[in-house]
Amino acid sequence: MTTQEEFYREIASIPELDRNAEAEARRRLESLAKPPGSLGALEDIAAQLSAITGKMYPSVEKRCIAIFCSDNGVVAEGVASAPQSVTLAQTINFTRGLTGVAVLAKQYKADLKVVDMGINADLHLPGVINRKIRKSTHNIAHEPAMTRQEAVEAMRAGFDIARDCCDEGYTLVGTGEMGIGNTTTSSAVLSVLTGLPVDEVVGKGAGLDNESFKKKKEIIRRAIRSFEPDPDDAIDVVAKLGGFDIAAMAGFFLGAAAHRLPVVVDGFISIVSALVAARLNPLCKEYMIPSHCSAEPGYLQAAKELGLHPYLQLRMRLGEGSGCPLMFSIIDGACSIMKNMATFAEAEIDDGYLEKIRGDECFTVDHEKNE
Repeated sequence: MTTQEEFYREIASIPELDRNAEAEARRRLESLAKPPGSLGALEDIAAQLSAITGKMYPSVEKRCIAIFCSDNGVVAEGVASAPQSVTLAQTINFTRGLTGVAVLAKQYKADLKVVDMGINADLHLPGVINRKIRKSTHNIAHEPAMTRQEAVEAMRAGFDIARDCCDEGYTLVGTGEMGIGNTTTSSAVLSVLTGLPVDEVVGKGAGLDNESFKKKKEIIRRAIRSFEPDPDDAIDVVAKLGGFDIAAMAGFFLGAAAHRLPVVVDGFISIVSALVAARLNPLCKEYMIPSHCSAEPGYLQAAKELGLHPYLQLRMRLGEGSGCPLMFSIIDGACSIMKNMATFAEAEIDDGYLEKIRGDECFTVDHEKNE
C-alpha cells in the first residue's frame, strides 16, 4: 500500500524542461525557409517536444493511449443518460477495437492500454489491466466518493502505468477514460478547484433532459456543501467528489512528466484530471499537449487555469481519449517540419529581407484570440 508521503516523494521528482534544447529548436525553426512564425502552433509543439526530451529531433513513433475505466455511484441519481452497464460494455469493446478511440488509434498507429480502476463488475479479460480499487465509487449524493487512501492508490496506479509506458519504449502518450457519470464527478472537482459556480462548469455530458440537468447541478452543489472539500488539497477534493478514473489520470499525467514523456490531454474529464495533477506538482503542466476543445462548458475554464490552449476545434464530446490520436497526427507534422524542412541556407535563399519583420508582433500567435 502506497503511503501519501511516498507518493509525494515520487511526484516531486518531475524534472525541469531542457530550456537549452528548446532555445536550439527555436533557432532552427527561425532558420527554416518560411516567414517567421508562419507554421504557428506546429512550431510551438516542436519546440515543446525538444524541451521535454532534450532532443532536436525527438522520436514520437511509438505512442500509446492509457484509458482508465471506472464506475461512479452517483449514476443512481439519474445524472447520466446511459446505464452504468455501458462502462463495462465499452471497456470490453476497447479490447475488440470497436470504439471511437480504438478506431482512431489504429488509424494513427497508436496502442491502447485499458485499465480497470473500479468497474462495477468482476472483470478478468485479456487486454484489460487490473488496478481495481473497488467496484465503483460511493454515491456523492450521500457520502464521499472514496477514502483519501483510495485516492492516493488510484493516483499511484496511474503513475505506475506511465512508468510502464516509459519502460516499454513509448515516446508519446495520451490519456482517456470510460465511466458513466464522470462528467458529474469531474464538474464537481473543477468547481471546487477553481472556485467557479456550479452553473458555469456543469454541462449535459452525453445528453440530459432539462429536469435531469437541473438535478445534476443540485447534487453537485449539495455534495460540495456537505463534504466541504479543501480547494487547496487536490487529493481531498478528488477523494470527496471525484472518481477512480480522475485520480488515475491525474497520476498518469504526473508519471508521464516524471519520466519525461510528452502527454496529450483529451477532453473534459482529462483536462480536469490534468488540473488535479498540476495542483500536486505544477511542473507537470509543461509536459502536457492539449488536443481538442471539448463541448463541455467547464473545459475552457480548466484549460485557462492550466494555461493550455486547445489546438483542435472539432465539436467533439465523446471522451475515451478520442482526441489523442488526432493530436498525434498533428505532432507528427510538427516533428516532420523540424526534421525535414530546408533552412534558408539549404534552400539557397538570402533571408536578409526578413530582418525588418522578425520579432514583429504581427507574427506572434495570439492564443486568446484563437479561443
